[in-house]
Amino acid sequence: MLIRKNNKVKRLIRNGLALAVSLGVVYSCASIGRPTGGPEDFTPPKFVRSTPSLGATKNKKTKIVLEFDEIIKLEKASEKLVISPPQLKQPEIKTNGRRLSVNLLDTLIDDITYTLDFADAIVDNNEGNPMGEFSFSFSTGEVIDTMEVSGVVLDASNLEPIKGILVGLHSNLEDSAFTKLPFERVSRTDSRGRFVIRGITPDTYRMFALMDADQNYSFSQKSEMIAYYDSLVIPHFERRMRQDTTWIDSLTIDTIIEREYTHYLPDAMMLRAFKEEPTLQYLVKNERLDPRKFSFYFSNKADTLPTLKGLNFDEKDAFVIEKNLRNDTIHYWIKDSLIYKNDTLIMSLDYLYTDTLNQLVPRTDTLKLAMRKLRGKEAAANREKEKEKEKKRKKKDDDEEDAPPPTEFLKLNTKIPSPMDVFGEITLEFDEPLDNFDTEAIHLKQKVDTLWYDVKFEIEKDPLDIKKMYVYTEWEPEKEYEFSLDSMAFIGLYGLHTDKVKQTLKVRTMDDYGQLGYSIQGAGPNAFVELLDVQDNVVRRVPVENGLASFYFLLPGKYAARLINDRNGNGVWDTGDFEKDIQPEEVYYYPEIFELRVLMDIVLKWDVTARSLDKQKPDEMKKQKPDERKKRPNSNQNQRNSNRSR
Repeated sequence: MLIRKNNKVKRLIRNGLALAVSLGVVYSCASIGRPTGGPEDFTPPKFVRSTPSLGATKNKKTKIVLEFDEIIKLEKASEKLVISPPQLKQPEIKTNGRRLSVNLLDTLIDDITYTLDFADAIVDNNEGNPMGEFSFSFSTGEVIDTMEVSGVVLDASNLEPIKGILVGLHSNLEDSAFTKLPFERVSRTDSRGRFVIRGITPDTYRMFALMDADQNYSFSQKSEMIAYYDSLVIPHFERRMRQDTTWIDSLTIDTIIEREYTHYLPDAMMLRAFKEEPTLQYLVKNERLDPRKFSFYFSNKADTLPTLKGLNFDEKDAFVIEKNLRNDTIHYWIKDSLIYKNDTLIMSLDYLYTDTLNQLVPRTDTLKLAMRKLRGKEAAANREKEKEKEKKRKKKDDDEEDAPPPTEFLKLNTKIPSPMDVFGEITLEFDEPLDNFDTEAIHLKQKVDTLWYDVKFEIEKDPLDIKKMYVYTEWEPEKEYEFSLDSMAFIGLYGLHTDKVKQTLKVRTMDDYGQLGYSIQGAGPNAFVELLDVQDNVVRRVPVENGLASFYFLLPGKYAARLINDRNGNGVWDTGDFEKDIQPEEVYYYPEIFELRVLMDIVLKWDVTARSLDKQKPDEMKKQKPDERKKRPNSNQNQRNSNRSR
């Protein structure tokens, strides 16, 4: 009886254990994949092996397979991966788990080092930790070339770092190599404008930068941004020592070890990139959006205006011409209604044109300029607008049968700031050119006690815009003024006149301003300084005289400054010309943003060459910001924690 009971107990125990094991297995299977928490992974992938091997010589394989210690992915490979020598056929790039394959489609060149520079494109699959500056090299010859050169590419006009521009080398020292041959060694700038060209053979080179629009690795289009280094480049190296430090804790150094390493030179090359002025001259387009006006747009500036001859109208004294400073945008305002009421104007246009030999030659075009016809949605909207006008007109006629029609005035936009700066002006902008104006109908008065007195003023036309005028006077601080126009003060080209205008304004006090100056060293003979806001917009411009650039009557705020060495003295920054070996005019930035307060009068010392160009422009003004990288724990702190655990 007792034995039978013991057997039952044993069976129950065995069945219970089996059930417990089964439940454990099911639970463990169900638990697979559940997040377990823990610290975030900051460890980047590690290179394990490759085919061919890293640094292989006499390699003839065009397919390179790289293997890493974890699953990887590529980020922006087309932007970041640079293969040198450059490949005219785009390589095939694939990732599969821990493997990355690159299949070169160009034929391999004999006796040369190939470098695949991935920058930080390789990241782990889960956390996106980048490997950093990873590159892979092999040689088709018997040796691996290891020389490097590095530097920075900046926009010559504003010292902005240029991201993604190619930087290349030519051992052919002729100028024509840049325009006819692809680069021999190449790199691409990062978000800070920095570049490193690796795998260079000891030799003498010329260096260029190129925003390669057609991907042929040569300067073939004038629209491409370029830079060129004035001096020859001779790669070399030197042995240097560096100190590696380990820590016991946050305050105690464990060990300082000196290590010798190879440093490659030159390592701080500065390239100033620019776009050349377009040289091709041709008529881009013509248009007649308004029946009373037609326009011509040319591809390049010109010294003279084109010659126009009417074929179905008399062109003599028929226009008021509005043009820009470059003579590449020209508007013809037609005076005579008999001409502008024609549906189509036929004319011949004589101008200079760039032929196939790149020479300027005379050219005559016969043009037919028809009034633009509204189509589609624009036409429907115009019809609705006309219907609405007709309804209002009928309603008004019904309400006021004897009332005269409303007077149509010449449109005028007056810009009268209040408070007015002591050096400010009143701006008058019209919709069409003026026929004439009456100075007697323009009034400016100053308030003295309770009475208004006329003050002298000057009225000037804008030299570049025939539809704009300015009113100037010597404004007295804290005084109140009144500006007014009588009816018919200004009469437009087509007979409309302005309405009455009256507006008061008050001038700022002297206590509203500060003064800022720069005492400058290293400037050229025709230099000028542009005072800037923090968005890099020009506030004012003054020449450098006796080493000083002074700005008076400034409102409080944050200001920056940019100096231009105006080599030709034309008052503007000029770009470069590769064919003529002309570098762009030098630009320098005061390295700090200065906050000016009221009543402050200060002169800042500025040596324009004291800092390298890439360290001059304040970071907060740069529009090209460095790419954000994944933050990692402090390496020194990791070392200290490791030391504590030993």
